[in-house]
Order: sequence, then C-alpha cells, then structure tokens
Amino acid sequence: LHLEDEQGVFFLKTRQSTLERFYTENVEEDSSENESKTPKKPFLLLHCGQTAAFDVTFKPTLAQRLEGKIRVLVGDVYSNKTEIELVGEGHKDSVTFEDIEEDVEERTAEISLKEDIIAAFRVNHIEFGDCPVGKRCYRTFTMINHSTTKVMRFEWETDAPFEFSPRVGHIHPRCDKVITVILKSDVPATFSRQLATCQVDRIQYDQPRRKVPDWDDTLHLVTWVDTDSKEPEAPWPVKDMVVEAVPEPTHTVVESRQEDEMYLSAFVSDIRFKMDMVVIQFKDTFPYYERMATFTMHNTGKVPLEYFWEEDAHKKPVEHKPYSRPQMR
Repeated sequence: LHLEDEQGVFFLKTRQSTLERFYTENVEEDSSENESKTPKKPFLLLHCGQTAAFDVTFKPTLAQRLEGKIRVLVGDVYSNKTEIELVGEGHKDSVTFEDIEEDVEERTAEISLKEDIIAAFRVNHIEFGDCPVGKRCYRTFTMINHSTTKVMRFEWETDAPFEFSPRVGHIHPRCDKVITVILKSDVPATFSRQLATCQVDRIQYDQPRRKVPDWDDTLHLVTWVDTDSKEPEAPWPVKDMVVEAVPEPTHTVVESRQEDEMYLSAFVSDIRFKMDMVVIQFKDTFPYYERMATFTMHNTGKVPLEYFWEEDAHKKPVEHKPYSRPQMR
C-alpha cells in the first residue's frame, strides 16, 4: 500500500488483527515518495479467504481542503482497479460540537464530473436508535467556545418531538456547555436526519464580563414568600415556594454567525410482548415451604423491552381455614 500525501496529514496503519495475521511493519509512507519508486515495506501476504483491516486518520494542520490517495501495488505494478481517494477539510471555528455519536451509515460523496472534485463532509448527526412510544430518550453532546476573549450566545431551533435543553444560553471564553437532546413521541414514527439549526452570535455584556455569571434557560431561582394563611397553633406564617426563571443578562449582539446544523435520527415503535401464562395456580404447599413456578415473556415488538415487577400491596393473602367435619348430635 502506497500513501500519497503532499501535506503529510493522512496516516495509514494496520490494525492489531492484521498484525497477528501478516508479518509487516508500519505501512505509513512518506508523501514525498516518487510514484516510479517502489515504496518501502509495502507488501502484505493475503491468503485466500483472508481479510486485512487498516485505519486511515486525518490530522489537518491548516483550515483548508486537503487531498490524498492510497494506491495498491500488486507485485511490481500499481493496480488501476484499486485506488482510494482521501479528502478532508480542516476547519477552525469559535464554537464546535464535540462528543457526538457519529453516523455509521455509508455516505455517498458528492462528485462534480466536470471538475472531478470530491466534497468533504461536515455533518453533525445524532442517532437515537430504537425508542419506545411515550418514553423520553436522551442524547448529549458538548458545545465548546474555543475563543479566549469572545462570549457566544446560542439558540437551538427544531421541530417536535425533539427538544434541546438548554435551548438558549451563553458560553464564556474557553468554556463549554453540555446540551441534552430529548425525544418523546406519542405515536410510532421514523425520523431520518431531521434538521435542527443553531444560531450562534458573538455578544458583549453591558457590564464587565467577570461580574456576569454563566447563564442558560434551564436556570431557575427559588424563593419563599409569606402567605396570609396560618396553620393553627403554628408560631410562624406559612410560606409558599416560588420558582422563577433567571432572566437573561443584558447584552448586545456584536457579530452574527451562520447557522450551524445538527441532524437527528430515530426509530420509534410500540412496545409489544406476550406471556405464555397469565394465571399461576400453585399446588398445595406446606407452611414455610417453597414452591416455584416459571413462565416465559416474549418481546414481539421492534424496540427493546424494559420492564420491572411490582407487587400489589393492597391485596392481602386469603386465609383458608382448615375444613372440619361437623359433629353429629
């Protein structure tokens, strides 16, 4: 395998399973190798029916589009049938999304036949997987402000049944905020890459930043207020708890950025199951002895079945008095 990379940002290495099967060293190649020269240590022995796995990593040093290529040398001739194009785009944003569940589905690159350009992907995708109807499902990710001096304000917009929490908030310089995405659907549905947008603006406070605490719309202030009603024989008045949302700090929008995108996918289905037995009739059992019965539950739905058993505390065991033959008089 020959890695062609002028910028030195792509790296090709064998996996552990491959190293156990084949005698080879690191197959990472110098990008300055001439195509006419035979690459150093490129050969692997692949027996019939065996497979070899490799990891290709991209580590950009500049905020630009970068290209590379992996070519296969079979014997002393490059194979024209096997050529892997490598395309990556380094970007440097003030606010990034981290710790996102990656989309593992195959992606089809956008190819322009006229210019022969393969576009690099920048897709943020959260996969909820299988979710039961009526149950809240949660996924989280982190928004990071990489700036050293700028305060960023974000605001998420999406359609039901998805919800972001916090939906609106501020991120101070060199700080981050964990965002929770909530899904609760009351009907079966399939969501494929539903779009959610986030408007991120650079803001400036009306007072020194060190005096402004962190804020988002999940913050609430709890106070206790006196009421006119009094409990009999109570030496103090009755107080009511009042919960109020913390108001957003006053600020001015200095710069508006382009909206960032997040894609949401999920499969929501009913929970279905069946049991091979509804009533369990135990045979007569001596006091303080145990008798065991078993039954089987089957998950007939398309989503995982979560369940727990709960005893009915209101039902008391029925006492059976011993039968006695009436005496004859």
